[in-house]
Amino acid sequence: MQAQDTANFRMFSRLKEQIAVVFERDPAARSTWEIITCYPGFHALLMHRLAHRLWDGGFKWLARLTSHIARWLTGIEIHPGATIGRRCFIDHGMGVVIGETAEIGADCTLYHGVTLGGTSWAKGKRHPTLGNGVVIGAGAKVLGPITIGDGAKIGSNAVVVKPVPAGATAIGVPARLVESQEVNGRFAAYGMTRDMNDPVVQAIHELIDHSADVDRRLDHLCAELKRLGLKIDGDEIAPLDTNHLNKMVD
Repeated sequence: MQAQDTANFRMFSRLKEQIAVVFERDPAARSTWEIITCYPGFHALLMHRLAHRLWDGGFKWLARLTSHIARWLTGIEIHPGATIGRRCFIDHGMGVVIGETAEIGADCTLYHGVTLGGTSWAKGKRHPTLGNGVVIGAGAKVLGPITIGDGAKIGSNAVVVKPVPAGATAIGVPARLVESQEVNGRFAAYGMTRDMNDPVVQAIHELIDHSADVDRRLDHLCAELKRLGLKIDGDEIAPLDTNHLNKMVD
């Protein structure tokens, strides 16, 4: 009887802890009842706890059925074999996919459209491992048996196929490490920062601007040579359409 009471106390304690996490990380949360009834990320994690216990207990089919029902109800697909730590939060959640061998540490936050996927059909470890306190922005893909260090942040729509050190920020396709992307002291999980563009795209824009500047200088130089009476053979170079190039890069 005492063991049962202890188990019930632990269960309700974890439930309260999970509700507190939602209040902490989602300013839109207004009440406990709203969280319990209207938050798919909250529902998906609760059902995953059950599915994972069934999976570890050898009830594989029942575990998969439980996760399938959770997917149908929430739009969040978590394989029952995945390991998820305490106080994790899935915000919005639609389209989140977490593979069988994924491991997620405590206090992590995942936004909608996140994939923790594999890159191989081979058995064994094939999905990512997230440390504690990792934040993964909307639409990001973290692929393969790589490690994302404690406190790392993955920007919106990034594709990560290499390990990310603890405390680092990765953005872009493929993901590259950059300085922390924050707005008002908080990580911009939707990529809305003062430097929204991928570093590669920024470099291309700089090359386009440089080419346009070179063209202007050459035109001025040719005009001065003609004014001095020098003949310049060959057809004129077609002007660089910088607006068209910028639209293609964007």
